[in-house]
Amino acid sequence: MPPRTTVWILGDQLLKIHPAIQKAEEEHPRSSIQVLLIENRARISRLPYHRKKIVLLLSAMRHYAVELKNQGYEVDYIQAPSLQAGLARHFQAWNPERIYTMAASERRGREFQQQTLAKRTDAAVDVLPNTQFLVGRFNPIPEPEPEKSYVMENFYRAMRRHFGLLMDGGNPAGGQWNYDKENRKRLPRDVRIPEPPRFSPDQITTTVIDEVRELKAATGSLQDFALAVTGSDANLAFDDFVKNRLPEFGPFEDAMSSTSGTLFHSILSPYLNLGLLDPLDLAMQAEEAYLNDQAPINSAEGFIRQIIGWREYMYWQYWRMGPEYRELNFWKASRPLPAWFWDGGTRMKCLAQALKRIQNTGYAHHIERLMLLSNFSLLAGLDPGEVNDWFLSHFIDAYEWVMEPNVIGMGLHADGGLTATKPYIASANYINKMSDYCKGCEYNHRQRTGEGACPFNALYWNFLLENEQTLRNNPRMGPNVLGLRHLEDEERILIRSEAQEFLSGLI
Repeated sequence: MPPRTTVWILGDQLLKIHPAIQKAEEEHPRSSIQVLLIENRARISRLPYHRKKIVLLLSAMRHYAVELKNQGYEVDYIQAPSLQAGLARHFQAWNPERIYTMAASERRGREFQQQTLAKRTDAAVDVLPNTQFLVGRFNPIPEPEPEKSYVMENFYRAMRRHFGLLMDGGNPAGGQWNYDKENRKRLPRDVRIPEPPRFSPDQITTTVIDEVRELKAATGSLQDFALAVTGSDANLAFDDFVKNRLPEFGPFEDAMSSTSGTLFHSILSPYLNLGLLDPLDLAMQAEEAYLNDQAPINSAEGFIRQIIGWREYMYWQYWRMGPEYRELNFWKASRPLPAWFWDGGTRMKCLAQALKRIQNTGYAHHIERLMLLSNFSLLAGLDPGEVNDWFLSHFIDAYEWVMEPNVIGMGLHADGGLTATKPYIASANYINKMSDYCKGCEYNHRQRTGEGACPFNALYWNFLLENEQTLRNNPRMGPNVLGLRHLEDEERILIRSEAQEFLSGLI
């Protein structure tokens, strides 16, 4: 009998072609291989995660196990109170002589694979490179020194050249690398927004929903769960996006709406982050849609930039910056999150609606995350670690590797510019320009101070006043800081006073 072999697949590595399975089958007969998946209850209770995210993860894992069994693999699917307990149960029953696993996308998991796993078993352990991200397929990626800034646009262009996406020889297709300036249109009143596809829960998903309903340490609603939980359905969701939303995605990429939380966005990040979709495949199909005149170049480029630019850059930043990154706090912010971050109980219409929608769906598109939630958190001086954990808890696509650089770096600029070249801050004027949130809000977006003035305005100008010298040293913040010259001393005092009064009332 050949030596027994284990292929341990993590819950967020549900790849159609898994390198650990490939490697094991190259070296051992299938009959000697057992694929291991572990539902780690301690892991899904680490934070009060959104219930829809937990359902998505567990249902996708169980469907993946069924698909592997249908392909002829022997699968050991274990539900355990902890990872260690699940591994111990498998080792005792199967007693493998070799274990193949793909490197985790997060530090804690990868450290366990590389440093601890071999100590828990007599088996030889092979930790294979992670192929879930394109940076693992691109060698060499530009590697600046740790704690040195590297502009995402340069990273993105290097990725475009390497993978030959939207390229005309050595030049970008259409003559421009970036069409971001064309992608800032406000949503027209009469625009028709196609609803994303919905996938009815089957028996596996229904069972998971019932189990998750009993969890105490979780947040968000379970109602109307309709996410894809298999690779085939995730691909249907992508096909629907290309056909129905990609053409308008570019122009309205930065728009926000009180009536739709999805607009023309793809809502594919939850599936990408679980391995149900492949990033290069999505980028290539978006390019094909442009080449076949199914989408304008600004839409195709904007989507490709999100996939191979922003997403890959976040993952790359997470690994190069190290575990200390989460503790960075450039602005020395320490204010705790207001309680209404958990239920939307604020009088600011934009935040109230976005927060309530997140409770219902576990989703908000990137501009709402950046220019509403992160913008407010930065201006209000909220503790970066608390904000990061809140994001991790509330979004169906949230994982440590993406949230740390996205929240700590890009959203809160708490790394002082190692991820983004400037803090993304704005007053109510920006929110009104890019959304319909200000219409019907009890606050006046035009009013800087006084009764009825939008808090975003006092907070914005207060932030500029408090950090004027630091911001002057950033060339990209010049126009914002120059605006302070129009403020008389009396108005400066009033702004500071009203901002502090608002902040002292945050609970």
